[in-house]
Amino acid sequence: MTSPADPGLQAERTSLAWRRTALSVAVGSLVGLRVLPGELGAYGYAVCLLGLGWSIDLAVVARRRHRDADLVLRRLGHRGPEGAVVARVALATAVTAVAALVGVLVIAGH
Repeated sequence: MTSPADPGLQAERTSLAWRRTALSVAVGSLVGLRVLPGELGAYGYAVCLLGLGWSIDLAVVARRRHRDADLVLRRLGHRGPEGAVVARVALATAVTAVAALVGVLVIAGH
């Protein structure tokens, strides 16, 4: 018979995954800061700054969600994801996708 998993570990793993995602976006943006401005000019700076802002937002949200999940587990209640958080992540993803598409089209035009 297996013992039940510690409920706190799932929240910890999820928080670490979001932090890794934020770090990956930040590193990608910093690498882009070295490459994109030479190719795209001011547009390259804007895309990189957008990515850095998004990575900060991801890190802040990950920390807040972990804290909230910990509180929920301690109270043995349940609370779904906040609509504002889901909307911000969806908006940032859509804006990044459009920026990447425009960047590809600009580079392909050269």
